[in-house]
Amino acid sequence: MNIAQPINRLQPQGNYVPKWMSTQALYCYVAALIVATGMYMSYAIEWYLMLVGVVSVVGFFYYSNYLSKRWARLTVKTFTKRLIVTSFSIRLIYTLFSYWFYYWATGEHFEWHPGDVVAYHAAGEYVVDLVNHGNEIWDAISTMYRWGSYELSDRGYVTYLALQYTLLGTNLLITRILKCVWSTWTVVMMYHLASRQFGEGIGRLTGIFCMLMPNMIYYCGLHLKEVEMVFLAVAAIDQADQVMRLRKFNVWKILPMLLCVLALFTFRTVLGAVVILALGCALTLSSTRIVSWGKRIIMILLAGGLLLTMMGGRLEQEVREITNQDIRAEQRRNMEWRAGRTDSQGNANQFAKYAGAAVFAPLITTIPFPTMVATPDQENQRMIHGGNFVKNILSGFVVFAIFCLLFSGDWRRYVLSEAYYAGYLVVLVFSNFAQSERFHMPIMPFMLMFAAYGMSRFL
Repeated sequence: MNIAQPINRLQPQGNYVPKWMSTQALYCYVAALIVATGMYMSYAIEWYLMLVGVVSVVGFFYYSNYLSKRWARLTVKTFTKRLIVTSFSIRLIYTLFSYWFYYWATGEHFEWHPGDVVAYHAAGEYVVDLVNHGNEIWDAISTMYRWGSYELSDRGYVTYLALQYTLLGTNLLITRILKCVWSTWTVVMMYHLASRQFGEGIGRLTGIFCMLMPNMIYYCGLHLKEVEMVFLAVAAIDQADQVMRLRKFNVWKILPMLLCVLALFTFRTVLGAVVILALGCALTLSSTRIVSWGKRIIMILLAGGLLLTMMGGRLEQEVREITNQDIRAEQRRNMEWRAGRTDSQGNANQFAKYAGAAVFAPLITTIPFPTMVATPDQENQRMIHGGNFVKNILSGFVVFAIFCLLFSGDWRRYVLSEAYYAGYLVVLVFSNFAQSERFHMPIMPFMLMFAAYGMSRFL
């Protein structure tokens, strides 16, 4: 195996998930679950959450092996149709299941300890109530901003919910079915993006990974903003990649990308900043075969103008809060708090206080590790433990892909995706959320794309 081999020499038969790898991954999961349960019998994970994990891991590894071979020879049109239908069907089935499962487990159609979810839902209902009492929709939304004291990074999602509730009603199931649509669209965009960058074979493997990834399915059954935020991030990178590859530059082609970036600032401020910085890196470092110098200058001016326009007032304040010099101290205080948190028997994870950027940095592509024991107030983490295990396994191929790109010299062809992925990881390393699965979601599709590339080079 020569990791410096140019990508265009890859053999098509390498773009699949080998059976031996799927089998070994399943064995590892079962072994880890048995060991964790055997060592901590008094903290054994609930049987129904264990079953969710088994379905997640088996479903991903078995069907990624099966479909990556069975769909390999389909035409692009047929593959795209099957990707759309299957992705939406999986998400819809899970959404319907989780809707009633949460009601059985918690007494309401929300997950355990819903927190942000309840606030988002209440904001949408508040706007509907104001509109029903004769207020104009935008006046009602403005009042909602003041009522909830929402920061810029939350206004996008509460506005989306308010508009949707006003038009379609406050039924939770309708909102989550729409999430299935956005998530399916995300899968298709990643297939096209990966195909343009790495070739059709790796593009199909990326699409299948995104279609089956438990974490991407899981958020369709919640009322959090992750599905819409991931959709906007992927759309922004996808549109930017298309614009960079145009033979004749068209200013109007950049408009969808700018709208997606602007929307991202209102979902997670730092995410919009990372996308703009990734675009700047791509325009500066990409091969001239992809981006001509004339196009670079025009796009840098447009992106720079957008950044200068946006970097003011509340936006500038929020970005600085995320990147300020006291972030390490805040991270340390957060981990010390976690170390002091005890369960009903007075037990605590005393090692948590030693975690920080120095620990997170080498593991950032892999963490968080799956929660396979019944720790206090960690039901949601146990629910998604199968998806985190899948992420842990695939992260090895991501690291391998990084080495392949560096040694082959091909990295300049994919700077946009690389800069976005790496840039957001750097933000996570120095934040309070490096170990939070939810905050890894904006780069999950790109991790799957690099995992597909790494796997193809490994075979």
